[in-house]
Amino acid sequence: MARPICAYIDLSALTHNLTVVKRFAPSSRVMAVVKANGYGHGVVHVAQALVDADAFAVASLGEALELRYAGISHPIVLLEGVFAASELDKAFHYQLDIVVHSHEQLAMLQACRLAGQLRVWLKVDTGMHRLGFDPSEVVHVYAQLDQLDNVARPIGIMTHFAAADVPQDDLNARQMVRFEQVRAQLPVGLPVSMANSAVLLSFPQCHGDWVRPGIMLYGVSPTALATAESFGLRPVMTLMSEVIAVKSIVKGEYVGYAGAWQAERASRIAIVAVGYGDGYPRHAPTSTPVYMLGRYLPLIGRVSMDMIAVDVTDIPEVVVGTPVTLWGQGLPVAEVAEAANTISYELLCGITRRVPCYFHAPPKN
Repeated sequence: MARPICAYIDLSALTHNLTVVKRFAPSSRVMAVVKANGYGHGVVHVAQALVDADAFAVASLGEALELRYAGISHPIVLLEGVFAASELDKAFHYQLDIVVHSHEQLAMLQACRLAGQLRVWLKVDTGMHRLGFDPSEVVHVYAQLDQLDNVARPIGIMTHFAAADVPQDDLNARQMVRFEQVRAQLPVGLPVSMANSAVLLSFPQCHGDWVRPGIMLYGVSPTALATAESFGLRPVMTLMSEVIAVKSIVKGEYVGYAGAWQAERASRIAIVAVGYGDGYPRHAPTSTPVYMLGRYLPLIGRVSMDMIAVDVTDIPEVVVGTPVTLWGQGLPVAEVAEAANTISYELLCGITRRVPCYFHAPPKN
C-alpha cells in the first residue's frame, strides 16, 4: 500500500477563482500567473484549467517552454525577461512576450537580429526596488525600444507594488503617483499592468488593461486583513494524509525529537504520515492546527521528516486510518502558514515530488 499522503488539486475551484478575478476586474484582461509550477499545483494542469484567461505569466524561458510543449497556445509573458541574448531567438520562435527591466536586457535587444518582432513590456520601478527602470529613465528607455525593428507595437508598461497586501501603507499611494507621472510622459494608449492579486482586490483604480492574479487564483487571500472566503475564493490544493499509529502515554512522558512536548495528563497521540520531507513546514510549532473528524486538533512536538504527532486525547474516534487534512478544504493554508511563521506561497510551492497529486476535489474529511 502506498504512503497515504497526497495533494488534491481541485481544478473546478481554480476555474471558480478565475471568475472571482473577472468579477473584481471586469474591464481588464487577465494575465494568470502560473510560475513556480503553478504555485506548486502543476503548471500544465493549471493552464489547461484556466483556458478562459487571456494570457499566462511565468518567471523564465524554461517555465514557458513547458507550457508550449504541452500545447498551450495562449500568450505567455516572461516576467523576468531573458537572462541571456541567446534566449531571444527562442522567445521569438515560441511567441513569448518579454519584460525588459534592465539596461543589459535593452542592450541584448538592440544587438539582436530576429526574423520578426517580440512583444515587450517595459517595467518601471516605482518603489519595490527589485526589478525595473527608475522613473527618471523610462522615457529614454521607451524611446530606444520604440526605435527597434524587432519590437512589436504597442509596448506595454508595468510595475509591481511592494505593500499592496497592507492597503493602508503609504507606499501604495506613492507608487501609484510615480507610475502615473511616468505614464503621462509616454504615448497615450499603451497597455498598462499594475495589479497583482492584492492590488486587484484592494485598488480598483489600478486595474489597468491587464491584471496579474497569482495567489488568489489558488484560493488564498493576498492580505492578512481579509480571508479568502470573504472574497469568495475556494482552496485549490488540499493536502491530506492519514493516522498511521495511535500511542497512549502517561502524564509526564515526552513526544518526539528532543522531548519538545511533555504530556500534562494521560494522553492519546496520533502519528500522521507527513513531514518536512513532503513539504510540511519543519518549524511548525506545537498547537499548529490539523483537521480531523470535523475538529481542529493541535500538532505537538517537533515535525519529523516523515511524521508529525497530534494530540487526540479528547477524540476517542481517532484510529489508524483516520483521514487528516493538513491544509486546504476545511483548514485554510493561511492558518497553517501563520502558525509556522511563514506565508501560504511557501507552503504551496514547497510540496515535494514524493507527494502524489490527484487533479480532482478532495474527499470529505
